[in-house]
Amino acid sequence: MTKKDVKVELGKFDIYIIGAGISGSVLANKYATLQNKKVLIIDTRDHIGGNCFDYVNGDGVLVSKYGAHLFHTNYEDVWEYLQNFSTWYKYEHKVKSMVDGQLVPIPVNIETVNLIFKLNIKNEGEMKLWFDKNIKKIESPVNSEESALNRVGPVLYEKMFKNYTIKQWDIEPKDLEAAVMDRIPVRSNFDDRYFNDSLQYLPTDGYTPIFNKMLENENITVLTNTKWEDIQAFINPDYEKIFFTGKIDSFFEDKLGKLEYRSLKFEFETFDKEYFQKYGVINYPESNIPYTRIVEYKHFTKQKLSKTTISKEYSTWEGDPYYPVPTQKNRDLFDKYKKLANDLEKNNIYFVGRLANYKYFNMDQAFKNALDLYSELSKKL
Repeated sequence: MTKKDVKVELGKFDIYIIGAGISGSVLANKYATLQNKKVLIIDTRDHIGGNCFDYVNGDGVLVSKYGAHLFHTNYEDVWEYLQNFSTWYKYEHKVKSMVDGQLVPIPVNIETVNLIFKLNIKNEGEMKLWFDKNIKKIESPVNSEESALNRVGPVLYEKMFKNYTIKQWDIEPKDLEAAVMDRIPVRSNFDDRYFNDSLQYLPTDGYTPIFNKMLENENITVLTNTKWEDIQAFINPDYEKIFFTGKIDSFFEDKLGKLEYRSLKFEFETFDKEYFQKYGVINYPESNIPYTRIVEYKHFTKQKLSKTTISKEYSTWEGDPYYPVPTQKNRDLFDKYKKLANDLEKNNIYFVGRLANYKYFNMDQAFKNALDLYSELSKKL
């Protein structure tokens, strides 16, 4: 239950959690339900659920405020945990990229190569031969450009990934860690699913009801529109634990310098038609198109409506932090902050989640990270 504009006795809680996204909500739920702890969870935004927050807009379309969120996992424990909060339906995500005026599959697969190069590759063996002839073999790629050349070759890199990456990060791929391109799936068959995890589902009623149910406990108090700085002076001096899920550099007041984060700007439009595009996500890697992709949310729901809503996504340096920027400079700075964070564990202050770890997490990884931390700390009781 979210409480707004209510005077709360901030000194009465056992557990304090900063951030009501995946990490914070899991920990609040676990401590409140399994250990009967009094938990205060706060968030600077006016809602819970973090970047997973979704809502029904004025046209009746269920949309995600912060972009598409597709759940997929191989973690059985994460999947079992989430069954407590929603029913789910199977959904296998497919993405297309607009290349040379035609839609081609991502990940790169046989169909992608056939369409772009006007070939007729028929099987996995032929595709592997094509890769052998066309990739630029680099034994240990040290940056994202080398990773892409090593995996898809120079032509596909130029057409599908280079400009898209520059638009997304505002940094040349050669200046990004190899891990950025390493995340892009590449296949030697016809499988055009974006993910290949064994469990691929979406929640029947969206993500926000999941977080509402997770935090629906008399032991949990939620304060939105509230910053860490707003409550620090009032915390119970005998608190048991504090969990911080925000920017690690902000916790330390940027005293070692600021880490870089990329943000997103969303341009929403609604149309009087059943669908705007054939797929839920279409990427636009061309440098002359300012947005990176168009997302159409009805593809992720079972809604039957005569209208549809899309969003165009623009990467930006301004706005809420979404993506830690994977450069060596940022990695070195984070390592310094991490040492400071580790020192605070003796005071039962823990840093959890994407921003606190300065690391990109998929949704299931964020759930797993929080569940594992709870399990680890509970063993020490």
